Amino acid sequence: MKKRGRPSGAGSSLSADKIILAARELLTAEGKVPSIRRLSAELGVDAMAIYHYFSSKAVLLEAVTVALVSDIYKPEGRGDWQGDVLRLCISYVSLLNRHPGLLETMLSMKKFGPADVFRERFELALAPLSLPKVLIDDALNLIADYLHGFVLAMECQNMECQKKSGAILATDIERPVRMVMFALEQNID
Repeated sequence: MKKRGRPSGAGSSLSADKIILAARELLTAEGKVPSIRRLSAELGVDAMAIYHYFSSKAVLLEAVTVALVSDIYKPEGRGDWQGDVLRLCISYVSLLNRHPGLLETMLSMKKFGPADVFRERFELALAPLSLPKVLIDDALNLIADYLHGFVLAMECQNMECQKKSGAILATDIERPVRMVMFALEQNID
């Protein structure tokens, strides 16, 4: 039976983290962002209880996507910067490939929470280079646009749009990403 109204104080087992976890699980299982009604049914609570923690579906959606993107590789920022950039990019592409429609969801968001996670980790990977911010921003924009196009190609393949060509794998980004890293190396003093 659904609990109606606001969650009760200390006795409530509902929390923002529990809602995000359930939304992530539904997203993974069903391949789409669950409705508030579907999510409340999964949690066994009234939909209004979810709104107690998240003021709108958009706020919940941002929290879920940030939680998903937070699972990508996190560089330590002090060692093999090229390996860190490559692992970051591959983990990002792999995440987006595992969750069809996540990229479109992220790109349609008015807030940039998920993008901020990738940006922070990209900057951390490049920290040992002490590059000017404008150069890091240019590299980030170039790589992000490339990765997003790559993910769209993977989704197209998954929808059988590219039957004639070989399978596209997340690791196929290595050579193009290394080209960007080579360009960055040319700017190291």
